[in-house]
Amino acid sequence: MLITVNRIKSDDDTTVSTLSVDGRFVCFGLEDEFRVDKVVEETRIPAGRYRVGLRTVGGFDARYRTKFPDFHRGMLHILDVPGFEHILIHIGNTDEDTAGCLLVGTGAVTRPGDMSLQGSGDAYKLLYPMVVDAAQAGQLEIEVVDSDR
Repeated sequence: MLITVNRIKSDDDTTVSTLSVDGRFVCFGLEDEFRVDKVVEETRIPAGRYRVGLRTVGGFDARYRTKFPDFHRGMLHILDVPGFEHILIHIGNTDEDTAGCLLVGTGAVTRPGDMSLQGSGDAYKLLYPMVVDAAQAGQLEIEVVDSDR
């Protein structure tokens, strides 16, 4: 199974993307900005293809087990990104809600200087059940494409 993140718009703080699963649009994404030289917790991951697994430790996992007890089995964790670790897919609305992770939302504002997501919880509840079995089985990948540059 493949999640495709197509980065469509970026500014000095934020990147907005579309997320598809096996070619079908699911939601929007939001990350930090592009940087040539990485700044910890302020830089989006490099374009490329990565494995996605489940992270079952840490604060996010504990909070999401409480928030989503009916379906949560671990955080969607983007693996083996050179120079990055603990890159998760989670809920949030602005670049202030991410430290290099990928946020999801049902809607997106793409005004430079004011980019954000809406409906983040709803998007997470849509995306997560679609892909969690594949992540748990080691059969989920994510491809990140820079169409914004």
